[in-house]
Amino acid sequence: MAIASDWTECVPGWTGAPTPFQDPVWIETWYESLHARAGLTPLLVTARDRATGALALHLPLVIDETGTRRIIAFADLGLTDYNAPLLGPAAPRDHAGALELWRAIRSALPRADLLSLRKMPTTLADGPNPLSLLRGVCPCPLNGNEVRTGADWEAYHRSLAKTVRKELERSWRVFSREPETGFRIVTDQDEAQRVLEVMARQQEARMRSIGADYRLDEAEFDAFYRRLVGRGLGRGYAVVSALMAGDEVVAALLGIRDADTYVMIRISNAGEGWSNCSPGRLVIDKTMEALHREGCRSFDFSIGDYDYKRRFGVEPLPLVDLVAPLGWRGLTGAARARMVATLRRYPALDRRVRDIACRGILLWRKRRS
Repeated sequence: MAIASDWTECVPGWTGAPTPFQDPVWIETWYESLHARAGLTPLLVTARDRATGALALHLPLVIDETGTRRIIAFADLGLTDYNAPLLGPAAPRDHAGALELWRAIRSALPRADLLSLRKMPTTLADGPNPLSLLRGVCPCPLNGNEVRTGADWEAYHRSLAKTVRKELERSWRVFSREPETGFRIVTDQDEAQRVLEVMARQQEARMRSIGADYRLDEAEFDAFYRRLVGRGLGRGYAVVSALMAGDEVVAALLGIRDADTYVMIRISNAGEGWSNCSPGRLVIDKTMEALHREGCRSFDFSIGDYDYKRRFGVEPLPLVDLVAPLGWRGLTGAARARMVATLRRYPALDRRVRDIACRGILLWRKRRS
């Protein structure tokens, strides 16, 4: 068992990413951009078989002391949609082996109040996620959204609801009538950075207009995306696509790609002036079509349940959480996670509890005013 805090020594040797979010480009960029953020300490765990020395797994973690508790969590901060260990040949494939490995990891972890490992797929490319086999794992309130198109793009498109197909066709006709319009995958680094800058402004304006909490304009998050595109564009890992009208960015999409899998991670559009052609949905459709020609067959709309994703025929990808107290100060956090997971199994009860909580908050605000 090895514990390290210097990501520069550990990340370059990591291989076998189970999802595009564990690709060395993503992990290295994350630590490089966010390791110096106040209250965060990189924590990289490597577990090997005692007898043979064969790799069991790598865990890209951080110690998070930004709140009132000391929490060990994945290197995430809301940027990484799917968290997972990087598995080696000695990774366990059953509960007994996973438990033995986990006991060794727990004993090696530094002091903390709470362990919070969230948004984990249960199955990885090389087999089961051993962390999902442990007692205490519960369903994550979030899920992924995946489309598998198969080899025939037209067959996939015909599988969509007729109203969806017709709307996409109409949107493209309306958009194409405007002068100097077109779609492209951006391969020039300078142009990609410009599109990314416009995307950030468009996304911020949209989030502020609806009163949503928006953090991606913070310096470390902005640096993360810029470095991700700078490091990954030429390798085909970072994919920037856009609807353009001359030099104007009408809609932009940022994704990451690993072989035949593409994951969307940021999207924006120019807003009201182009709403008649649904540019957000249109840039998704055109990006999928272009990448399908290059061999992509799995298109992941990432976490978040939104109506536009269902229109593209996504299938839910279940995720799990492992939240466990590491000290008495972590008991309330673990109990809260279990309660949320329990409510998720009973949607009607979950809605009722949320309604009661909202009414309570409104009453409290009314009394305060």
